[in-house]
Amino acid sequence: MRVGQKNDLVYQWAAKGTRPRQPQDQRYENAYLFGAFCAERNAGAALILPQADTEAMQLHLEEIGRSITPGAHGLVVLDKAGWHTTKALKPPSNVTLLPLPPASPELNPAENVWQFLRQTYLSARVFDTYNDLLDAVQNAWRKLTKEVGRISSITHRTWAVVSPRPAPS
Repeated sequence: MRVGQKNDLVYQWAAKGTRPRQPQDQRYENAYLFGAFCAERNAGAALILPQADTEAMQLHLEEIGRSITPGAHGLVVLDKAGWHTTKALKPPSNVTLLPLPPASPELNPAENVWQFLRQTYLSARVFDTYNDLLDAVQNAWRKLTKEVGRISSITHRTWAVVSPRPAPS
């Protein structure tokens, strides 16, 4: 998820007939939140990095690999961004990448998390410095991961559950 000083406007509640103000920044510095989620464990692993490229994605995959329960295997659903599909990526042995079909963000549960973070913690804000931006992203991530059941409620998909096959009879 790209988070920057140039933020988007969001919907907000206001009295009928009024036009609430939303701050808008014209500077253009960005940070990228690389996040992965496990709906079953209500857990996430993330890095905040200054660019989105192959090197950043490799660091993220390594972080995911470290956060997977020992003996388990992680399936990472991702879109086909250039840094997700390059053959230069070397996923850890306990991680498998599952690219989604083109133009199908509705299949990626992470998109719902990004929307939640933007609407709940990061919208209608002006960050004085780049470090303030980084702090805000870090605080938003920490709030998300501390809220019991939030990750599961946003990312769980009944049609995407992988379970062991029953033993043959």
